[in-house]
Amino acid sequence: MKIYSYKGKKNLCGDRIRQARVKSRLSQSDLAAKTQIEGVTLERDSISRIEIGTRFVTDYELKVFAKILHVSVDWLLTENEE
Repeated sequence: MKIYSYKGKKNLCGDRIRQARVKSRLSQSDLAAKTQIEGVTLERDSISRIEIGTRFVTDYELKVFAKILHVSVDWLLTENEE
């Protein structure tokens, strides 16, 4: 299977997930625990890899992140202006 990347990363939402998590004053472990409560099994290291862009994010994970972080999926998919 070919592993795809976009601008050197495997997801668009990692930077935004980190941004919203920090704003919500959640640790990576806290966010992982909240995803597990929502029925998505993620560990702290998976959150770390998502935020740095080395792990793919599934559509259902994206939906759960949006719910937990009180943001829209569209916002999570918007690229940061750098």
